[in-house]
Amino acid sequence: MSLAIDVDQRALADSVAAFARKIAPLSGTREQLHHYAAGKVSAEVWTALCEQGLHSLHLPEAYGGDECGLATLAVVAEQLSAALFPGPYLSTITASALAMLAASGMQRLLEDFAAGMTGAVVAGSGLRAVRDPRGWVVSGISDPAAGLPGARRVVVRADIDGNPEAPLWFWFSAADQSAAVQVIANEAVDLTRSLGRAEFDDYPVSAVQVLEGIDPAAAELWTTALAAAEATGVCTWCLDTAVEYVGVREQFGRPIGSFQAVQHKAALMLVRAQVAAAATWDAARADTQPADQQRLAAAHAALTALPAAVDQALECVSLLGGIGFTWEHDAHLYWRRAISLGAATGGADYWARELGERSLLAERDFSFVTPESLPELRARVGAVLDEVAAMPDDEIPSAGWAPARGADRRARLVADGLVAPHFPRPYGLGAGPAEQAVIAEEFERRELTQPELGIGGWVLPTLLDHGSAEQRDRFVADTLHGRIIWCQLFSEPGAGSDLAGLSTSARRVEGGWLLTGQKVWNSQAQEADWAVCLARTDATVPKHAGLTYFLIPMDSEGVDVRPLRQVTGIWEFNEVFLDEVFVPDSQVVAGPGDGWRIAVTTLSNERLAMGSAHFGHGSSALVRRLLDSGDHAGSRDDAVRVLGRNTALELSVAALNLRNALTRLNGVADTNTSSNSVRKVWHAIAQRDAARALISILGPRAAVGHPDQPYTFDFLGLPAILFGGGTIEIQLNIIAQRVLGLPR
Repeated sequence: MSLAIDVDQRALADSVAAFARKIAPLSGTREQLHHYAAGKVSAEVWTALCEQGLHSLHLPEAYGGDECGLATLAVVAEQLSAALFPGPYLSTITASALAMLAASGMQRLLEDFAAGMTGAVVAGSGLRAVRDPRGWVVSGISDPAAGLPGARRVVVRADIDGNPEAPLWFWFSAADQSAAVQVIANEAVDLTRSLGRAEFDDYPVSAVQVLEGIDPAAAELWTTALAAAEATGVCTWCLDTAVEYVGVREQFGRPIGSFQAVQHKAALMLVRAQVAAAATWDAARADTQPADQQRLAAAHAALTALPAAVDQALECVSLLGGIGFTWEHDAHLYWRRAISLGAATGGADYWARELGERSLLAERDFSFVTPESLPELRARVGAVLDEVAAMPDDEIPSAGWAPARGADRRARLVADGLVAPHFPRPYGLGAGPAEQAVIAEEFERRELTQPELGIGGWVLPTLLDHGSAEQRDRFVADTLHGRIIWCQLFSEPGAGSDLAGLSTSARRVEGGWLLTGQKVWNSQAQEADWAVCLARTDATVPKHAGLTYFLIPMDSEGVDVRPLRQVTGIWEFNEVFLDEVFVPDSQVVAGPGDGWRIAVTTLSNERLAMGSAHFGHGSSALVRRLLDSGDHAGSRDDAVRVLGRNTALELSVAALNLRNALTRLNGVADTNTSSNSVRKVWHAIAQRDAARALISILGPRAAVGHPDQPYTFDFLGLPAILFGGGTIEIQLNIIAQRVLGLPR
C-alpha cells in the first residue's frame, strides 16, 4: 500500500520506510514524547533526516533541492507518517513549499529551510493585516498550528481588511519574538508534535518579510495534499496492524480473523485505505494542472482522505479490542495524529460545501494522455473515425439494456480493431491503458460513441482465453459486429451468491447434453441471441469441480424467458427456465468439469467492467439537476453540501480507476484480486451512499413517483448495483481471505 505508482517511487517509498524504522523507532519516540510536545526536536533524528535530503526534495535546485514535485514528496510524507515519524517534518515541508510558491521575498527563507531549519505555518480568521507607512501591521491570534513551538521560521497568512481572498503572506523568525509577537504553546492531541498559537499585537512586517505572489489554489493544494499523504500513512499502519492482530488472536478456539464480521471490518479497512490513497494521489498529481483542477483535487482529498484516517484508526482500535484502548499500545498515537490532521485542514462540512460550489464551476480532468501522445495512433484512428462519422448512423438500438445491433458503421470499426481495442489482434489492437485513452479521446473529439458489447464484453475474453478455434471463429466476429447479443445464465433462486451451489443439471446424451433447471436475474435475456450457462455435469465430486460452461442459443427448444418486474416497475431482468435443452459438445467451452475455472474469467471481466462503469445512482449530475430546479427541501447550502459529498464519492471512483490504469501502465500493478474487488466494493458503496444522500434533501417530494421526479426512482433502482456481479459482502469475503490472507 503506497502512493507510489512507478518503480522509482516504490523504491523511494521502501527506502524511506526503512530509514524511519531505523532512525525513529516507535519505542524511541515514546521515550521522547514530552520533548516533542514542547517543540524540542531530537538533534540526532532531525540531522539524519536532513542528511538524507528528505526535508528539501521539493525545493529548487538553486537551494540544494531536487525539484521532485508534490507527487514524490507526498510518497515521502506518507511513509514517514506510517512510521509515526516525530517532530515538525510536515509543518516544515509545508512552510517551505509555501515559500517556494512565492514569486519574491522567499530567497533567504528557502536558504534557511534548505539548511535544515524547522518551520511552521500559522493562519486563521483571527489574523488581520492593515497598511502602515512602514509596510504592514498584523494583529490577532492564529488558529492552533502544529510544529509552531520550536519552529525556527514561521510562514503566516493574514487577511487584509477581512478579505480572505487576498491575504498577506509573510514570515518571521523565532528570534523575532517580542511583545509584538508571541508563541503560546497548547497541549496537543498528537503527542509526537508541538502545538501552539501565534499572538500578534500590532506586529510590524517589513518589506523583506513579505512573500509576494503565492497562488491561493496552489497553496491550498500543497497544504492539503501533504496532510492527506500523512493520513494515508496512518491508514496503512492501522490496516497492517489490525490484520496482523486478528490473524493470531484467538477466541472460542479460533483466530478471530476467521469470523466473518471481523473479516468484513478488515476488508473494509483495505477499501478505505485504497480510496484514501487514490484521493491523495489525485491531489498530488494536480500540482502541474490549472487552478480549477487544483481546487477540485484539494477539496476531494480533504473530504475523503483525512476523515478516512480518523475512521481507520478507530476501526483499528476496535479490532484490537481492549489492548488497543490502552496507553501502552501504539494505536492511540496514530488515532491522535489522524484527528490532528483532520482538524488542521477544516471540518468535513466546510469541505463538502467547498467541493459542491467548485464542482458547479468545473469538472475534474482524469485524462492521462496529452493531445501529443501517440501521434501515429491518433492519425490512424482519426482517419477511420472521420470515415465513420460521414456514414449514416445505421445501428439499431435495443429496447432495454442490451447493446445496439451494428451494421455498416460497426463493420468499419471492427475492420480496424476499434470496437474492443484492448482485445488481442486480429479482434482488437492489443491496446494498453495509454492506447485505449487516446482512442477514447478520438471518439469523443468527433462526438462518436464507442460501441458497447454488453455482456458480450465479459464473454468474449473468456472465449479468447478458453474457447476452441471453432468457437472463436463462430462467435467473436459476429459479437463485435453486433450480430450476436449475449446474456449470462449463472445465478439461481436457490444458490444466490453461492454460484458453485447451483442445481441446474446437464445429463450426458449422444452428441451432447440435456440441460434442466432455472436461472434468475438474467439481464438482456429477453433480447439475447446466445447465453453462457453454468450447469452441473457431475454430482459425485466437490461442487466446484463438477461444473461445465455451456454456450446456448436462446431460441433453443426448451428455453423459456420470463420477465422479472422490479420495484421500479421496469422490466430489466428475467428468469430463464431450461427444460431438457439440448446442447451439442461443440458448444461446451474447454471440457466437462472446467466450468468453475472458466466462470472465474467471466466474473473477473464483469467486476472490472462494473468497477469502471460511469457513476450512476446519486450522481453529481442528478444533484446539480435538483439544485438547478430549486425543488428540494432545506436550504441551498444543504443541497450544495450533498453535491460536494456525492462529487467526492464520484471522484474517488474515477481516481481508483485511473490510478489502477497507471500502475498497470508502469508495470507495478498488483497481481492479486485486490484491485478489481476493491473497486467493485467501493463503486457499490459510493452509489448506495450517494443515492441515499440525494433523497435526503427531497423532503415531501420524495413521495412523488415517476416520471414527475426521477430521484426516488434512482434510489429504488439501487439494488441492481448492490447485487450485480457479487454483493458487497461476497466481495468483502474475497478481499479478506484472498487478499489479506485471513483464515477461513
